[in-house]
Amino acid sequence: MNANERWIVLRGAANVRDLGGLPTEDGGTTVSGRILRSDNLQGLTEEDVALLVSDLKLRHVVDLRSETEVRLEGPGPLTLLPEVGIHHHSLFAEGGRLTDVEADTVDDRALPWQGERDEKDLAELRVTGYYYGYLRDRPDSVVSALRVLARDDGMAVVHCAAGKDRTGVVCALALAVAGVTREAIIEDYVATGERLEGILARLRASRTYRADLDAKPADSHLPRPEYMDQFLTTLDARFGGALGWLHTHGWTDADTEALRGRLRD
Repeated sequence: MNANERWIVLRGAANVRDLGGLPTEDGGTTVSGRILRSDNLQGLTEEDVALLVSDLKLRHVVDLRSETEVRLEGPGPLTLLPEVGIHHHSLFAEGGRLTDVEADTVDDRALPWQGERDEKDLAELRVTGYYYGYLRDRPDSVVSALRVLARDDGMAVVHCAAGKDRTGVVCALALAVAGVTREAIIEDYVATGERLEGILARLRASRTYRADLDAKPADSHLPRPEYMDQFLTTLDARFGGALGWLHTHGWTDADTEALRGRLRD
């Protein structure tokens, strides 16, 4: 599967792609048709729903948005289908921030390693510190989300608002567990940039997201490779990698086997 084949074309979502077809450290590739990543699913059309549920056998939706986002956006079309399970696992501490764009402020809590870096790295650390904040504030949601993705009773999709930051972190961890190469994990994260114009246009159409997005230039939302690289480097240095962090929060060898079984044959 090449990069173009990984994209799922929908009218009501701009950033949907398969986690299959990615190279692994042992020379294999991840399996397609098991796990998708996406932006907000509120605008799916009837045709989109039919493709996902009837054709692709979607059975689980992992929604990483905050309680505030879900309340303001209202129920999406997939919530009406009894065969689809909706699993809400917010990565925010539910303090009122709406979107998954960069942190609005930079402080010691957002950047636990702030004193170790030069000022020139500040822009990068604003993002990677925010990513680390998901793990710090909501390890329960991260682990629970990954356990849903590991279920073997149909396709799963994980999403947030843009499908970039929160979704990017959870997918990076899932791919790391599956043994995907670091380069491929970073490339998958960066691929969202190919659809950024459509993503931002969709989000700006909603009052939930418009103000936050308009407050920053469009290129500030680009998923840059150095952001994910720094995030993975931090996990390596502090926990011995993604699995090391997961094991400190209750992840088991059985969980690893299940998730690898989903993404690997």
